[in-house]
Amino acid sequence: MSEIFKQKNAWLKYDEAGKAKVMDFCEGYRRFISDNKTERECVRSIIAEAEANGFKDLMTADSVKPGDKLYFNKMGKAVALFTVGEKPIREGMKILGAHIDSPRLDLKQNPLYEDTEIALLDTHYYGGIKKYQWVTIPMAIHGVICKKDGTVIDVNIGDNEGDPVVGISDLLIHLGANQMDKKAAKAVEGEDLNVTVGSMPLDKEEKEAVKKNVLNILEEKYGLCERDFISCELEVVPAGEARNYGLDNSMIIGYGQDDRVCAYTSAKALFDAEASDRTMVCLLVDKEEIGSVGATGMHSRFFEDSVAELSYKLGNYSDIDVRRAMSNSHMLSSDVSAAYDPNYGEVYEKKNCAYFGYGSVINKYTGSRGKSGSNDANPEFIAKLRDAFDKNNVTFQTAELGKVDQGGGGTIAYIMGNYGMNVIDSGVAVQNMHAPWEVTSKIDIYETYLSYMAFLKEL
Repeated sequence: MSEIFKQKNAWLKYDEAGKAKVMDFCEGYRRFISDNKTERECVRSIIAEAEANGFKDLMTADSVKPGDKLYFNKMGKAVALFTVGEKPIREGMKILGAHIDSPRLDLKQNPLYEDTEIALLDTHYYGGIKKYQWVTIPMAIHGVICKKDGTVIDVNIGDNEGDPVVGISDLLIHLGANQMDKKAAKAVEGEDLNVTVGSMPLDKEEKEAVKKNVLNILEEKYGLCERDFISCELEVVPAGEARNYGLDNSMIIGYGQDDRVCAYTSAKALFDAEASDRTMVCLLVDKEEIGSVGATGMHSRFFEDSVAELSYKLGNYSDIDVRRAMSNSHMLSSDVSAAYDPNYGEVYEKKNCAYFGYGSVINKYTGSRGKSGSNDANPEFIAKLRDAFDKNNVTFQTAELGKVDQGGGGTIAYIMGNYGMNVIDSGVAVQNMHAPWEVTSKIDIYETYLSYMAFLKEL
């Protein structure tokens, strides 16, 4: 490894006290991803911590001044956090931007049905998944029920103590000859990702007695009637806590690390950063996994609107100031990269991929094939980042997402680049990306937090 990096594994620069600090930081992260499995849960948790750190709702502030700490909540599914600097906002911001949505299974709007006295829920998968990975594992249901009277009811089935879990069945090996001959992409079809939720019939019911029993349970616990499914947002996610991984406890395995590992470290960096001359921002957005669409995705103008609101309440609003604020900003698109996996080494180019233990990852470009859909950061900006990281003893590495023409992926970097700002992807290396259980290295998580701190301090 040293032949590639000319540097040491990041664990080696820490003594026992330093390693204990890494472990303590990552325990907070492990709890965060265990407790927050949807965008709404992440926003709620981040805002609660922000308020504990002195942040106020931007929309309730009559005026704003340098030093103020503010947040802008978009529909409970995206949030922008600001620490206002001394310099006019038109001189640009320091932005850490991550996404808090993750691949999952969403319930369809008319999901509940009964087949041979088994009650099931129809789903539509969200984001890029290998569908065969999502069967035969314990699953939970998280989300909200929105009633016609405006009531919003939180749902968490499967992650509270004593809760039952749900799941998706698979064909037994004894009858699976035809299935095993299929390509992996077709072994489990999207329309077959139906979640089993019950098998006990309701007494004195002749038709769909199992389905009616499930509906009774949901009505008693949540006040849900069948028509309420139309205005629900219910996500089927892996049940259970994130766990320490490896006999040395050096890693974490858990759901949703793409990209909540970067969301957590970004928010922590903003909370812990010292005052800066320029406004500092942590931007946590929705819908990245399906193209950053919708009102809470990066393609919407909600962040630009929040900057306009901030500029207005600073008392010097103009359209040109907002435009200059965006174009003069520096941003780390805080997103994960693929960690080298020795089981599948043939898809990586060893000199240009990320490794566990070698710190935060910067990706000059993502995209696919001929860099299609990428941001392709300017080298002048990369040079400034290198200097900032080196000054603060941050271990970092550079990477691409696999071999040329092997695949590719996207982030929010190119969308923010449309404003003319300097932006680059920077985050944590992940194994099992987009699987129900993803794996990260604790030292990489901590070094990424330090890299975000260095960015806020130096740029």
